Amino acid sequence: MRRLFGTDGVRGVANVYPMTTDIVMQIGRAVAFKLKDSRHQHQCRIVIGKDTRLSGYMIENALAAGICSMGVNILLVGPLPTPGIAFITSSMRADAGVVISASHNPFQDNGIKIFSSDGFKLPDRDEAEIEELIFSRRMEAMQPVAEEIGRAARIDDARGRYIVHLKNTFPRQYTLDGVHILLDCANGATYGVAPHVFEELGAKVTAIGVDPDGTNINDGCGALHPELVSAKVKEHGADIGIALDGDGDRLIVADEKGNIVDGDHIMAICAADLIARRKLRKKTLVATVMSNLGLERAMEAMEGRLVRTKVGDRYVVEEMRRGGFNLGGEQSGHLVFFDHNTTGDGILAALQLLAVMIKKGRPLSELAGIMESVPQVLKNVRTPEKVNPEDVDGFTALLRRTEEKLGRSGRVLVRPSGTEPIIRVMVEGEDEALITAMADELCHHLACNCGLSDG
Repeated sequence: MRRLFGTDGVRGVANVYPMTTDIVMQIGRAVAFKLKDSRHQHQCRIVIGKDTRLSGYMIENALAAGICSMGVNILLVGPLPTPGIAFITSSMRADAGVVISASHNPFQDNGIKIFSSDGFKLPDRDEAEIEELIFSRRMEAMQPVAEEIGRAARIDDARGRYIVHLKNTFPRQYTLDGVHILLDCANGATYGVAPHVFEELGAKVTAIGVDPDGTNINDGCGALHPELVSAKVKEHGADIGIALDGDGDRLIVADEKGNIVDGDHIMAICAADLIARRKLRKKTLVATVMSNLGLERAMEAMEGRLVRTKVGDRYVVEEMRRGGFNLGGEQSGHLVFFDHNTTGDGILAALQLLAVMIKKGRPLSELAGIMESVPQVLKNVRTPEKVNPEDVDGFTALLRRTEEKLGRSGRVLVRPSGTEPIIRVMVEGEDEALITAMADELCHHLACNCGLSDG
């Protein structure tokens, strides 16, 4: 059983276990201890970045104290998107990178994600070892003193380095001259990066969500609330709406008519372009079990294939590395282009989509027609604590009956959230009324047998 780490690092309400300064400092110590143990005499360096949450200052200081107390140096980059920290970690040859962010969660939450020296998120086994170090008290024997304590330095040009990297992923033969972009930065970590990237490539940018105050991150804006960018696209007559999440690793867009285009459609558009250029490795796209059945059908129509993983962009990345694939992502907007970065990157993904639009000379509404979504119903049941649906009385039998009714024309997926005490229910099929009723029945059964009301 994991005690701290979930599907995407450690996450929780700031100043409440496990996101307390005590635990954060111990995480810093454990990461530093693990690095020193593996690097021996090498002087280790860890990059630390964050999003715009109020609690970021508190957690940054606790993390820095823990790392320095173990004799490891730190490089502070301040507010920077998660993929930017992965890039800086790799490009500066640092030994690890730590992101202080709760991604798309509200401001009162915060979290910690850890990247290895190559810019990839730590695998499960390394996170388990960090937990073991924290709770076993093995680190107490190592207590550097005097000149052996770690030092801290600030990288003042981190944003500029990342902006140059992003611009270099956009084909040099194209520009964004004449393209009007409605950009929503969710009052998060991309506010000081994304507007510059698109403007420097020639676009007219109307930016919203670029005034973070520590408490307004993801608040009714960004990739989690694309209805805002959709409305603003129509209001301003923009060619595309780009909605990023708080830490910049997700992308949801709106076409010129205000229609929301999710991660599945973006992947289909980009996969088609890569296949046409013979650049999609093994003609394979990697997505999770949550991706729409329509994406699978679209890939088959292109004579490509879709490989599915567990929910979580880290599992998409692991499968991409294992199979030698170069494009993957999630319906929620985590999109990974291995030709350019090691993790999901909302700004980078938007640039790849814009490049296809410029190349084809077609509006996004037309390009999105490459995939027809199968009706999909998503519902949540919130529980007092994490619950395994298989342990709920009678639920397995009900699930089996539901799957039998759908047959091969649809899918059912029920899973506990990796970051919250929520059971997620997804039903997919051709008849929307039928799948809605099925989802309601599954949620009602879970709620009643957990002593709750379904929502």
